Amino acid sequence: MIVFDLECINGHVFEGWFDDRDDLNRQQAQGLLQCPVCDSFSVSPKLSAVAIRRSASPGPAGSDQKMASQAQLDVMAEFAEKMTQYVENNYENVGSSFAKQALEMHYGVKDFKQIRGTTTREEEKTLEKEGVPVVKLPTFNKDNEDLN
Repeated sequence: MIVFDLECINGHVFEGWFDDRDDLNRQQAQGLLQCPVCDSFSVSPKLSAVAIRRSASPGPAGSDQKMASQAQLDVMAEFAEKMTQYVENNYENVGSSFAKQALEMHYGVKDFKQIRGTTTREEEKTLEKEGVPVVKLPTFNKDNEDLN
């Protein structure tokens, strides 16, 4: 079983338990997913934190292990690229005014919308202290492809 965070079109977030990702996709395609708060059928998986864990016992030795490791790195790189594309396409970039706008939305001064941007460490502390939910994501420098 795997648990996914789901979100309806009205912004209600809830958990869904599935056999695997294919089961989630099948149920979503068949219109079986429904928000328990507002009964909306317009439900999609939310981005969520990913945990990567090494097994306690060493895996196969030699080239098999290297191939498995490269395959895992390829999957992680593909996921990171898809996540980055999703955020870029679905969240408004508010740049350095992120903390200000997030606080305004949190306190109802502005209507809620999906935003992304940058904060200082001090702003991060303020957002945390005020109870504003924020997820920090790595940024990928696309301006210079020669950088690692």
